[in-house]
Amino acid sequence: MDALHPTLDDLGYTAHFSAQVSAQDELTCLPVRVMAVHRGMLAVAGADLEGMVPSHLASSTGEEDRPTVGDWLLIDRASHEPVRILDRASLFKRRAPGHDRALQLVAANVDTLFIVASCNQDFNVARLERYLVLAREVGVRPVVVLTKIDLADTPERFRDAAQALEPGLQVECVNARDPASVARLAALCGKGQTVALLGSSGVGKSTLVNTLRGSDSILTQAVREQDGKGRHTTTVREMHRLDRGGWLMDTPGMREFQLSDTATGLAEVFDDIVALTLDCRFTNCTHVAEPDCAIRDALAAGTLTADRLQRWTKLTLEDDTNTGALAQRRARARPAARKGK
Repeated sequence: MDALHPTLDDLGYTAHFSAQVSAQDELTCLPVRVMAVHRGMLAVAGADLEGMVPSHLASSTGEEDRPTVGDWLLIDRASHEPVRILDRASLFKRRAPGHDRALQLVAANVDTLFIVASCNQDFNVARLERYLVLAREVGVRPVVVLTKIDLADTPERFRDAAQALEPGLQVECVNARDPASVARLAALCGKGQTVALLGSSGVGKSTLVNTLRGSDSILTQAVREQDGKGRHTTTVREMHRLDRGGWLMDTPGMREFQLSDTATGLAEVFDDIVALTLDCRFTNCTHVAEPDCAIRDALAAGTLTADRLQRWTKLTLEDDTNTGALAQRRARARPAARKGK
């Protein structure tokens, strides 16, 4: 790959995207990928093209009709104005904190998700499960990356806890500052491949990005010793070019990641619990007092822990609540969109 002039293949332009571009589109438009999202502007790259374009699409009508990092756009050949977003292969999104609960688009067209956690006080099984649910819902391969193994006396206990979350889950333990240690991760970032990082602030995402890039150009912050927490250092969602030809997508640390529309992901990550619910006598079993409850039997037998059940219950309720709110927002948006026509 030419570092200065990547081809469309280098950028991850696959048949999934080219099939959406007609012969007429090719005459009037250029395909470009969104490399970074700034306030009101997008940094884009295409074949022999790199620059800034407006982030607004005139045809935008819904919450997901906004470009985000990793998107493929068609832009007008003459004006470079965005025309439309090509259908995504994957999309990570979340509900924003606060009362409005607006949808935030996090990243599009990701091939592999690095779920980053650290071997210290910040390690959190419930948070890892949230990210696994998200990855499974979107259909992206998750890889759990455990950082700061050089500072942990027994990093294997963190690895075992992560590995227990899913059979066959890939878990990599690394010293994010050591290129040799992160070499296994670099192997997942081949030509045209896009890898995204998710994890709370202070777990070493920016350090990991710097090491994978062979650069220290991304600001990193020290972590407080007393609680292992750090401040957000990434403020722009951005794609970074890697030596092996892939792309690594860094996103701001997300401590509050609310789930919505993730029923499939929940069923995959908690498939053991879902299978048990099918054996309950009543289809609407609350697993509290009903007779012949397979969930309570599993708890009594020790094949299911109360902590795991509690996490599943909490995430399921959260998903149900947010999915309902999303449906209401969509219903309100439809009449407004019709009036604008």
